[in-house]
Amino acid sequence: MIDWRQEFQSGLANLVDRAVVSGARQADVFQAAIEQIERLQVANDRDPDPADDALEGEIEEPANDWPAAGS
Repeated sequence: MIDWRQEFQSGLANLVDRAVVSGARQADVFQAAIEQIERLQVANDRDPDPADDALEGEIEEPANDWPAAGS
């Protein structure tokens, strides 16, 4: 089994490479990656499991038992 760190490093290296090949400066790509990771950390600190929020706010189907529904 591949260690998640190896998979992460490989994916990150590929992402940086694609951005640089597309014309971005490597230093800019590194800075953007750092900023995005910091945003993820802040978001995680505020709400560690956002998937739970979707379940709590789930909207149920409306009932069709109002008087005009059968017409």
